[in-house]
Amino acid sequence: MKINKILSLLALCAVLISCGVSKPKVTSTTNIITGSVRDDSGQIMEGVVVSDGVCVVKTDSEGNFEIPYDRASGRFVFVSTPSGYRNASFRGPTCFYQDLTSDKKVYDFVLIKNEKNDLYNNAIVFADPQIADTLDLIPFAGRLDDMKEHVESLDPDAYNFGICLGDIVGWQHALYPRITKMIDKVGIDMRYVIGNHDMTNWGRSYETSFKEYEKFFGPTYYSFNVGKTHYVVLDDNFYVGRDYFYIGYLDERQLSWLEKDLATVPTDHKLVLCMHIPTTQGKEDRDRFMYDIIGDNLCNKPALYKMISGFDALILSGHMHTNTNFIIGGGKGKDGLMEHNLGGFCGCWWCGTVCVDGCPPGYKVYTTKDGNLNWYYKSCGYAPDFQGKLYLDNPDYPGLAVAHVWDYDDAWKVEYFEDGVKICDMERFSGKDPVAKAEFADPSKYKISWVACYPSPNMFKAPFNPNATKHIVKITDRFGRIHYLEN
Repeated sequence: MKINKILSLLALCAVLISCGVSKPKVTSTTNIITGSVRDDSGQIMEGVVVSDGVCVVKTDSEGNFEIPYDRASGRFVFVSTPSGYRNASFRGPTCFYQDLTSDKKVYDFVLIKNEKNDLYNNAIVFADPQIADTLDLIPFAGRLDDMKEHVESLDPDAYNFGICLGDIVGWQHALYPRITKMIDKVGIDMRYVIGNHDMTNWGRSYETSFKEYEKFFGPTYYSFNVGKTHYVVLDDNFYVGRDYFYIGYLDERQLSWLEKDLATVPTDHKLVLCMHIPTTQGKEDRDRFMYDIIGDNLCNKPALYKMISGFDALILSGHMHTNTNFIIGGGKGKDGLMEHNLGGFCGCWWCGTVCVDGCPPGYKVYTTKDGNLNWYYKSCGYAPDFQGKLYLDNPDYPGLAVAHVWDYDDAWKVEYFEDGVKICDMERFSGKDPVAKAEFADPSKYKISWVACYPSPNMFKAPFNPNATKHIVKITDRFGRIHYLEN
């Protein structure tokens, strides 16, 4: 008996060390959970990453795994879905996670083999549906119809899946079933991110803030793989225990888990981080800590940037209801680390026709093919080529030709022509879009009191000649696609 106990203790220590615990401490609450991973044909799956949110392990040659965990803090066990398999729903028998319960020690998973080669894929990414009441569901359905129609227009050989970057609701958690059922009609596998409006606020601590979200969607942080891209979903909404206040912050539990998760990823794979609150608001914010925007960017971003510096990484975020791309630099890849802060799917909280920066409500399509990643912003109700708007001698900008280019980054080129002759490369500036300024000048006419117009950094200007008969802006995006804005 003594020998068996010693052997069992040694086995537990080995598993704990594999989880990154150098000095295992066995307490009365420490348990070992086991399980297996098979595909939908019953095939054993070796090397699949499984986690309880603390430890990260891989299935052995028999498709089995063991994880030590503490029942006091453990909430879920989940699979990092491998490439070649469907990112199945957060519901049903093929769900990627299971609740950890006191009366269950065996957790078996079934993964669905992808009928398509997921090396060629389209990620449909949107942020901030922010459904606050049932009336919001009516325009929401219309924008989902646009998404469904666009998805159906894509190459049928590609694997299509979706990611919602948080603020699924405006604190109305009871609407989760209706909203997700509507999204399911788009016909793609979906993954979700928690936003600040998905939290339960007015509670006593951060640890109580994500309970309602977890009841429906499961873990607030996890990972999955599509082709040669590793996706990580994080929760950077940190409720500070007072009213509805929060900051952008990643707690140590997540960062520690992320270190272990990334250790399983080949460094030649693309890394995409998905979170709600953006990591940055631009160069000034990156260079110094700014207390006045700690709810609008990730406070401990340097730690995250350092952790992912060995990867060709991209960050996707929402929260701001603006569409802005930041080249952060550092790391691998052509431009180093980039962040895409996506415009709100709800626009300006379902008020007016545009987002707070004048960008139309929409979503982004990220296409990976032959190892190359490209993307575009798709405005709801418009063709994919609709990438900006031209204002000529507008009262807000007299004597100027002004273009708002929705998805601009520093690799784009914006040129101005009059009567077929190039006048100049347009000058970028930060300014208010005339449509947004007019729509949100009087917030009292809307149901949301904080409706306002915010400047966009994606505005461009050039001198306007009223005697010219034809005014054209030529936009060349980073992938060589050309778009024209005309008067």
